[in-house]
Amino acid sequence: MIWESAVEIVEKLRGGEYKASEVVQECMDRIEKLNSEINAFVWINERAVEEAKKLEREDTPLGGLPVAVKDNVETKGIPTTYGSKLFENYIPEEDAVIVERLKKAGAVIIGKTNLPELGLIAYTDSPLFGVTKNPWDLNRTVGGSSGGSAAAVAAGMVPVATGNDGGGSIRIPASFCGLYGLKPNSGRIPMYPSMPIFVGLAAEGFLTRYVEDTALLLDLTAGRDERDMLSLPKIESYMEAIKEEPDGLKFAFSPDLGYATVDPEVEEIVRKAAFRFEKFGEVEEVKLSVPNLEPELVTKVVLEVVTFIGEKLEEWKQYAYPFYLGFLALADSVTYKDYIKIQERIMELWKSLRPVFENYDFLITPTVAVPPFEIGFPGVNEIAGETVTPIGWMPFTYPFNFTSQPAASIPAGFTKDGLPVGMQIVGRHFDEAGILRVSKAYQDNWPWQDKKPKV
Repeated sequence: MIWESAVEIVEKLRGGEYKASEVVQECMDRIEKLNSEINAFVWINERAVEEAKKLEREDTPLGGLPVAVKDNVETKGIPTTYGSKLFENYIPEEDAVIVERLKKAGAVIIGKTNLPELGLIAYTDSPLFGVTKNPWDLNRTVGGSSGGSAAAVAAGMVPVATGNDGGGSIRIPASFCGLYGLKPNSGRIPMYPSMPIFVGLAAEGFLTRYVEDTALLLDLTAGRDERDMLSLPKIESYMEAIKEEPDGLKFAFSPDLGYATVDPEVEEIVRKAAFRFEKFGEVEEVKLSVPNLEPELVTKVVLEVVTFIGEKLEEWKQYAYPFYLGFLALADSVTYKDYIKIQERIMELWKSLRPVFENYDFLITPTVAVPPFEIGFPGVNEIAGETVTPIGWMPFTYPFNFTSQPAASIPAGFTKDGLPVGMQIVGRHFDEAGILRVSKAYQDNWPWQDKKPKV
């Protein structure tokens, strides 16, 4: 049952074919077997089976479905460490809205998943819990920052897991782990409580094996909450949206956004996958000249982190993740004037992208410029023989955090070494339903779930 879709599992739970306690126990057994090797979970709910038994007597939308929660999402009475010694002993007094809504719908929180410290980079390793390994190749990274969640789902430890995305943190691990990962429009799922880092960029979401599982969970967690003043109303049923067959659509395909250096094998795999969308309309390769906001992303995150940590900064540097010390030094060279100027660059970015979404329904790109790379360093220095910046390997995701648009990574294929490669689908503002609809149609025609990691 662990490889079935969450939608199928829920149907069988609600129909009495499965018992919630049995599904949860199967997940717990799988976690016990694999987690010491993969390091996806950092906390396990020892009461999960007991909680599932209680839900067997209740009528809930999820019927006791086990869900993993990323360890920067606050959970009442359960440690939430953010992967940092700053929060090593922190136990929240309330649930985040997404957790609150999942519990109300009948989910069992089976555990918390690993992430890089404070979720700052796209490489899952932390001073508290160490590195998470990719189930497809244990020598490779899962990406990040929702890397523990992605590894847990990819390895069949749990059917679904929460993630969040401030620069690619759902889509990058989805690509590296052969999963579906939708970053909704900012505000679609309320973010409360939230840390004042990646301000205006971050969105809550999920890592799933099946598109319909994301639609199901988004139906249950999306919608306005006054505790998050920027949260959006829910405007439609996503499960209903994916029932419609897409037709007559226009897709723009950009292999590089005009500035990215891309691994040739990744580009070839994604190009082939992108033109499959001709089944649902027209696909046109477009030449873009999009401003690269990598410096703005780094400046924004560094200033927000330094401001948030405040008086504890010097102390924190003594036990922070070592890689951070390099970019934290940037805090001495940038100012809040630089921070304010970021907004000008965002307007430039949108000016360059707006014509695409005026003329096309969706933009297709690679999700990541490279396949999963080896564990040991949080990035690559070179792509296709060209030297790249420290985050030059992830050029496609963060532009759409700056614009707040919904964007998903969907499995496009595998390299000759058997490593997953993701394709990014970017939609117009607020059009999560459209992305889910074309994603489901793609899945129906070119499914990927028959391929599983060998762990």
